[in-house]
Amino acid sequence: MNDMSRSDPVLRARDLTPAIVAAAGETERLRRIPEPLLDQLHDARLFRMLYPRSVDGDEVEPANYIEAVGELARADGSVGWCVSIANSIGLFAPYLDLEAARTVFGDKRATCAWGPPNDCRGIAVPGGYRVTGRWDFASGCRHATWMGAHGTVVEPDGSLRLNDAGRLTVRTWLFPVEQARLLDNWDPIGLRGTASESYTVEDIFVPEDFTGTREDPSLRREPGPLYAFPQQTLYSVGIASVGLGVARGMLDAFIELALCKTPRGTGRLADNAVIQAGVARAEARLGAARCYLLDAVTEIYRRAGPAAPIDIADRARARLAGSHAITNAVAVANYTYKAAGVDAIFPGSPFERRFRDIHTLSQQIQSRDAHYETVGQVLLGQPPEVFF
Repeated sequence: MNDMSRSDPVLRARDLTPAIVAAAGETERLRRIPEPLLDQLHDARLFRMLYPRSVDGDEVEPANYIEAVGELARADGSVGWCVSIANSIGLFAPYLDLEAARTVFGDKRATCAWGPPNDCRGIAVPGGYRVTGRWDFASGCRHATWMGAHGTVVEPDGSLRLNDAGRLTVRTWLFPVEQARLLDNWDPIGLRGTASESYTVEDIFVPEDFTGTREDPSLRREPGPLYAFPQQTLYSVGIASVGLGVARGMLDAFIELALCKTPRGTGRLADNAVIQAGVARAEARLGAARCYLLDAVTEIYRRAGPAAPIDIADRARARLAGSHAITNAVAVANYTYKAAGVDAIFPGSPFERRFRDIHTLSQQIQSRDAHYETVGQVLLGQPPEVFF
């Protein structure tokens, strides 16, 4: 792959649209990305956008990443979601020893999957940790080469490890996927192709070099403005880009429908003044949300230094742009579903799967309305109750 094509992940994502659309039914049925499509995504290096160059990643700018994920989600929300999650987890590579990072993320088909932290614990032992527990929502686990788990640490004396702020530290442990038992329990109404399953591990040993903590962005080994963003920040804008892509796919499909549909007793939908105004408002709403998200992350990236993490105000700004994008994406999706009438209700329509996908996304933690409250606290000069 030449330097020009490597530098344009949006074009690479767009080129895969026909293949993603063709595989969408199988992705839904299998509840994971089919192997032939997975090969194409790997060949296009779309899982490696946020990986550091030190592990043969592409280290693209956040705005290009957002646009590429949006293109994938426009074709299939599950594919956009899996690519976004894998890239977000790749942001953990800068927190690992270089050789360990290359072991986990260096192979051209390497991806890692994990579930969110819970009350599971790892026991500190000489050279590493013994880990037992169950975690949920490990998106992409069926094509992952490594798994991760988060939890608190039990010291040899039985006490719980604290961080510099005096709170319980949360450690991340990485291990080959073969050491986990995947539970094949992902059966939701939407984003069915993400394989966001639960998994368990039983008393596995994880060497110290394959562990780290995401709590302090200043602990990262890799310099550069991309890694000045906390992992959670780029994770949230990635999910927002999935929402924008799904909504864009629905709006495009509705415009195509309106140009040819003539409901009983009326004229063509595209000639209806109410539909014309609705489409225009939806286009403005979606376009404004996308531009706000891109502008926010681009400005933060431009000002980010090579070492110090971005500050709370910038984290709040990115969070607000992401939350705003999701809110408006859901609103546009709802509009197109309603306006499409009965054409939207049948399996296999351009609306039905996307409607289920975006309303599954709307239930995820990144979509909580409480994020507006937290950002408002920052804007009003108050310390946020929840740390970004």
